[in-house]
Amino acid sequence: MVELYEGALDVPEIITRWYAQETAYNYGAYIPFIGTVRDEEGIEGLSFDIYAPILTTWFETWQTKAAALGAKLKMAHSRGDVLLHESSYIAAVFSPKRRVALELIEAFVEDFKASAPIWKYDLKNGQRRYAAERSTRITGAGILGGNVK
Repeated sequence: MVELYEGALDVPEIITRWYAQETAYNYGAYIPFIGTVRDEEGIEGLSFDIYAPILTTWFETWQTKAAALGAKLKMAHSRGDVLLHESSYIAAVFSPKRRVALELIEAFVEDFKASAPIWKYDLKNGQRRYAAERSTRITGAGILGGNVK
């Protein structure tokens, strides 16, 4: 399940809800990853654009990989502006075995950074500017993989 939100994520609500949704299953491990906007290069925050159809397809591929291991993935991401020290990204793995969950969350987060169709902008001096130097080109995305100005 991919959840998209306008603005910063409500981390306690999302994490608590996901945990409650999965407690009836026989998972031995629940590993969340919470990404927050850090203070760097004088930014006031970040802003995100998302192409949901490609993101959904990408995520469904990962759900299939997880299911083959007896695991489940969940993900939430922000659209629009997220200020310093707020969360823009949460991913979680539920798995019967700890090792599967640890390996899956690492692979998932790394592939997310490399492949998800999400464009990051710096919020600085009241302006929104594409963060080209901290963005990863999406392989095979054609014009969606290039720099956005």
